[in-house]
Amino acid sequence: PMLWAIGDPALLARPSVALVGARNASSLGLRMARRLAEGLGEAGYVVVSGLARGIDTAAHLTALQSGTVAVLAGGVDVLYPSENTRLGEDIVAAGGLRLSEQPMGMQPMARHFPARNRIVSGLCQAVVVVEAAARSGSLITARGALDQGREVLAVPGHPIDARAAGCNMLIRDGARLVR
Repeated sequence: PMLWAIGDPALLARPSVALVGARNASSLGLRMARRLAEGLGEAGYVVVSGLARGIDTAAHLTALQSGTVAVLAGGVDVLYPSENTRLGEDIVAAGGLRLSEQPMGMQPMARHFPARNRIVSGLCQAVVVVEAAARSGSLITARGALDQGREVLAVPGHPIDARAAGCNMLIRDGARLVR
């Protein structure tokens, strides 16, 4: 096992919390992700996420100055999705860190994302799911967190919004409610 890194690995010594959620996040979900990332940064936590669209992007952007770690599904030098290329570069420029277990140059494949998610949860004391559908990669991260003995927290959502179904299920099953 090996992790590739670009940026400051000293961030891994600080306490960290993962913020994960929907790629097609709602405006309320994005606002919540930003508020959580800001509060965590002010409290001294590093924000960890997967550099995906939506919730991940909002969390990384907000935590640029306080410290953020992006765990990638492809090689640490392959910024995906392409619209987050600048964000991936800014993370390192601001003193953050990009990590991956895939070799340099590896393009992300579907099977790499669940493996990436277990690293996200493994780095953190807790995982906060901001928005997630009933069948979501964020729920894979939450399941991994439970398997690793980490705390799982979830932001509740409206029962009609499909983007909230996964979070509401997590809360029903014992995840700590975040508001």
